[in-house]
Amino acid sequence: MKIARIALAGLGLVAVATVAGIAYAWEPAIDRVERPAPAAFDGRLVAEGAKLAAVGNCIACHTVPGGKSFAGGLAIPTPFGTIHSSNITPDEETGIGRWSEAAFVRSMRRGVDREGNHLYPAFPYDHYTLVSDTDNRALYAYLMTRTPVRATPPPNDLPFPLNIRMSVAGWKLLFFREGEFRPDPTKSERVNRGAYLAEGLAHCGACHTPRNILGAEKKAEHWAGGEAEGWNSYAINRDSHAPIPWNSDALAHYLRHGWHAEHGVARGPMAEVTGNLAGLPDADVDAMAAYAADVMGPPAPERLAAAEGLRRYVAGGGGPGGAAPAGDSLTAAVQPASTERGEAVYAAACATCHASGRPQPYGGLDFHLSTAVAAPDPGNIVTVVLHGLPPGDGDYSSVMPAFAGTLSDADAVALLAYMRRTFTDKPAWTDLEKLVADTRSGARHVVVRPADGIERSPTNVGARD
Repeated sequence: MKIARIALAGLGLVAVATVAGIAYAWEPAIDRVERPAPAAFDGRLVAEGAKLAAVGNCIACHTVPGGKSFAGGLAIPTPFGTIHSSNITPDEETGIGRWSEAAFVRSMRRGVDREGNHLYPAFPYDHYTLVSDTDNRALYAYLMTRTPVRATPPPNDLPFPLNIRMSVAGWKLLFFREGEFRPDPTKSERVNRGAYLAEGLAHCGACHTPRNILGAEKKAEHWAGGEAEGWNSYAINRDSHAPIPWNSDALAHYLRHGWHAEHGVARGPMAEVTGNLAGLPDADVDAMAAYAADVMGPPAPERLAAAEGLRRYVAGGGGPGGAAPAGDSLTAAVQPASTERGEAVYAAACATCHASGRPQPYGGLDFHLSTAVAAPDPGNIVTVVLHGLPPGDGDYSSVMPAFAGTLSDADAVALLAYMRRTFTDKPAWTDLEKLVADTRSGARHVVVRPADGIERSPTNVGARD
């Protein structure tokens, strides 16, 4: 009898915990409304919403390549399975056309849809919760004035119990903190504006912060580097591996134009980000750059001295086979000339652009300045060597040919080892052979898009249909 009573008590506790969990996770539906007429929204509010949607890069996840803008259905691979983005056009049946503004704000602020379902954190509401009511109103106005598209995304492919949306409530309990952005009184208005944009709608940390085994950002490693669509998202804090330290001016130029003379061109998902940010007011881009520079902090004096030596060396035409001027604080050592395989491949495939002195963004970056070559993980430079940088559509843009069809795996490995040894003083990369083979075969999946980043929409960056 005693064992039976203990068993019953245990079952009772489980039942109570289950009921409590359901009560905690349950969210009520918000009533459907008549779809607002586009004319009901003030044009200035819609225009502001367009800018905010560009900050959030909303079109990136909610548009299938070549498909209708914001119609959803994009497959988003995660370590736990595949999630398909939702239709956020104002279609009344398959989109958000019957959502009230309150329902939209709840999705942004709390990660819950109109029907009361918890949204998977692939939708970065852990950042969007910071967005103000005023900006949410503008975003709502913008999305509700887009062209409705009747489209239902494919079902998500997630294992049990993750396929039960109530399970997301447990993730939220552990990792999600709701609340609007609060300015830091010790920082300037400009830096706080940048923090609001970068930490909120721009959700920079979603790519540039490492994640734990449950997919949550490691807040203690803020902006220490992450991964997005097969690309390494570089550290943009004090751990940055950029040979020339970033400053706010360089960051603003890069975010606005998608390239910088001392850092090269945006590529992969970042090309799409800078493509969207190009249409923002200068003040907002400058604010984001000021905040990022504040997160990075001032470089150490020895790093500044090394960077200045590197600038002088590159400006003086230094390159493979040469030697750094005596007395320069130059960390990028240059090896003597040789006849080894990697050097021969570099001379044939790379030097005509990357050692020509032609300025950015149309010339090749001097590899002494390349973060991809200096980074501890060679994934990005492997991707660029094999897949290149496709040109933008109908506009001038940076471009690089793909060498997967002309270089064997052994050629690529020799080239990469030569670049690492010649243009940096960093230790040799390991497992290059496997990384090159996996990238070529597709075992390592990487999304490659044009240099302007505009691959997912048939019309520009989503500022219009």
